[in-house]
Order: sequence, then C-alpha cells, then structure tokens
Amino acid sequence: MRDVAQFFKVLSDEARLKILWLLFNHLELCVCDIMGALGITQSKASRHLITMKHAGLVTDRREATWSYYSLSADVAGLERAMLATLRRSLGEHAGATGTLRDLQMWLQKKERGGACEPKACRPTSARGSTNRKRTSGKGGRR
Repeated sequence: MRDVAQFFKVLSDEARLKILWLLFNHLELCVCDIMGALGITQSKASRHLITMKHAGLVTDRREATWSYYSLSADVAGLERAMLATLRRSLGEHAGATGTLRDLQMWLQKKERGGACEPKACRPTSARGSTNRKRTSGKGGRR
C-alpha cells in the first residue's frame, strides 16, 4: 500500500500534473521547455522531475551534458490505469489547453533562437550542480 500512497502523493502537486500533461502530449522535453511553459525556475523544474523519476513516472536521456525527459514505459498495473484516467481528465480540464499553448509558444520562441538562453538552460554535473553555461541557442538542460 505504501507504493500506491507514494504514487498519489507524487500526483498531488499542480506543477507535476502540468509536467505530466506536457509529457502526455510531447514525447520528450528538456527542463528549459518545462521551465518556459510553466514559468518556473530550473531548480523547481528539476526537483519535480527528480521526484517523478524516483516514482517511476518519467525517464531521462542524456545527450552530452543535457538531459531530456519522457514518460516512463515501465509503468504497470494500478499506476498505468490511473495515468490513463488522469490523461483523459486533464484533457477535459479548463487549464489544459492554455498549458499546451504556453509550451507551443515557448517552443516557437526557442526555435527562433530567442529562448533557452545561457541563464535559463545550463548543463550540470552528474551531482546536479551547475558548472558551465550553454552557449548555443537550442536544446536545453534536463
């Protein structure tokens, strides 16, 4: 029962629900994409993603010093059923369209080179501390 309680505890945060909604609708996002869409700091986005990763909801893929997050394919049983229900319910929520619109605006800005500035998206070491600034206008850290 403890694992089920932990699963629901992870889902009890509005920002994590928004992150799940974004990942339900996009295969993979970097932390700067989540930051841009939700208007949160890198540390908050990373903290939420780590919590979700420990709960088995998301996985990360590293490309050089950058990390990209996607929904975990390993979710099974009750959690899988709850995520399917959550996906349908979030899709009907009034704020869902706006959250996706905010992400789309961010991605368009990023594509034009106007987003994901060095201050917003920086690579981190394996321990998670910032050690270098990103110089390119594309991509993103975690």
